[in-house]
Amino acid sequence: MPYPRPSLTALRNQSVQDITTSGVPGLTGLLRNAVLRVLAWVMAGLAYSVYGYADWIARMGVPFTAQDEYLYAWAALIGIYPEPATASTGTAQFLGNPGLPIAAGTPLTLEDGTPFQTTGDGTVDVTGQVTVAIAAEVNGAFTNCPAGTIIRIATPIPGINSNGTTGLCTGGADAETNDALRTRMLFKYRQPPQGGATADYVEWATEVPGCTRAWAVPNGAGAGTVVVYPMFDDAEAAFGGFPQGTDGVATDEPRAAPATGDQLAVADHIYPVQPVNALVYVVAAVPFPVDVTLEALDPNTLDMQAQITAALNDIFLAIGSPGGWVWPSDLYEAILATPGINHFDIDAPADPIQAPAGNLPVLGTLTCPPIPPPAPAPNG
Repeated sequence: MPYPRPSLTALRNQSVQDITTSGVPGLTGLLRNAVLRVLAWVMAGLAYSVYGYADWIARMGVPFTAQDEYLYAWAALIGIYPEPATASTGTAQFLGNPGLPIAAGTPLTLEDGTPFQTTGDGTVDVTGQVTVAIAAEVNGAFTNCPAGTIIRIATPIPGINSNGTTGLCTGGADAETNDALRTRMLFKYRQPPQGGATADYVEWATEVPGCTRAWAVPNGAGAGTVVVYPMFDDAEAAFGGFPQGTDGVATDEPRAAPATGDQLAVADHIYPVQPVNALVYVVAAVPFPVDVTLEALDPNTLDMQAQITAALNDIFLAIGSPGGWVWPSDLYEAILATPGINHFDIDAPADPIQAPAGNLPVLGTLTCPPIPPPAPAPNG
């Protein structure tokens, strides 16, 4: 059982009691400003600090509650390290006079001010178009952007239109949080590497910066294949966390077409460590919306509906898996835990729902019809 840490008040009272019962002749009590009372309070404060330090040592001494450098040390013991923030990469297209060059290192800027630069040389072709590789100059998930985003050349180049558009830019991620690192660490403690077990593919995928969840399906595309479904809940929050790119295999895998975008980042990371005979496809799951209808919700306010939506999103995040089940009981527990709710009834889904293979259950539309007024009493 946990050790009951005494409060500061309890330690003060104990110190005063120890002094008054110590047997000092003529000492029957302590005045409010007595020197011995002051000393008792000082000793109680010191003891309270020692208890706090011992409590902190206990928390840092186990991987479940360790923080910061102590968490990093526990994780490093099994080869897990914090994922750094990364910058997105992609391409940009501009129009200009044929034959004009854009040099590597040319500064670019998105409409929101995010700085990019070209990472390779480009030359306007005979059609008046040029495509160059670009990378953000700062790190973070906010550097990701969809194809068609407006981007400008910071220092105009004569003969080339300064306004252009990006292709799909992916790979940007924020620095990994302590909680995310702890999740990966505890997963590896529970599922030690086995040279290509299903859990190994999950571990390898979530080592990619920005990848928060993953699932692996043995023989998912035929005998000898492994299909990995990654999710980027924070880095691709604008797309519901679903990876942006095309499905496929690693760049160096000659047996199938390579992936692009987020899928390629995961595939390329897995390829050097996977079993040599496995054909690994990295695939974006398909969203499978599950509509929820609540009857007799009280209070049926916009604020309560927003809280319920957040709770349902959390439960889908916790229990969702490609081809997995959604149980009304799980939804009921998530809604019931919402602070301030009085009563409700789940009208839909009424029965467990299984998503099709490769489909990931997500919250669809939350509907909360108002409680109908009571019927008027009959006349007479």
